[in-house]
Amino acid sequence: MRRTIVLYGIALAGLIFFLKVLEYRYFIRELSLEVYLAIIAICFTALGAWVGLRLTARKRIASVDTRDFEVSIDSLNKTGISKREFEVLNLISQGNSNQEIADKLFVSVNTVKTHTANLYTKLDAKRRTQAIQRAKTLRLIP
Repeated sequence: MRRTIVLYGIALAGLIFFLKVLEYRYFIRELSLEVYLAIIAICFTALGAWVGLRLTARKRIASVDTRDFEVSIDSLNKTGISKREFEVLNLISQGNSNQEIADKLFVSVNTVKTHTANLYTKLDAKRRTQAIQRAKTLRLIP
C-alpha cells in the first residue's frame, strides 16, 4: 500500500514539475495558449488512463489445469448423482444461471430447479456455492 502511495506521489510531483516548466516556457516564449492546453490535456488523459488501468486491473486467478483432472467415480456413485444432474452441476460451476442451463440442456427452467434441488440434497448443501465447494472436495468437478 505504501509503495502505491509513494509511486502516485512521485508521478504527481513529476507532473506538477512538468506543468511548472510549461508555465515558465509560456511566459518566456509566449506560445499560443491552445498548445499548452493541448499538452496539459494529453498529460492528464495519459495519467488518467494509466491510473484507471491500475485501479481496475483484475487479479489474475491461477487457472486450474483441467486436462489432468479425473472425476472420482466412487464419489459420483456414492452420492447417487445422475448423469443429467452431473451436467447441471458442471454448468452451475461454470457460473451459468438457471435460464442459461435450461437453454443449453434444452429443458425447462423448472426441470433445472428440480435437478438443482436434488443436487443440494445429495451434496448436503443449501446454496450453489456450497454445492460447488462440496463437489470440488469430492473431486466431482475441477
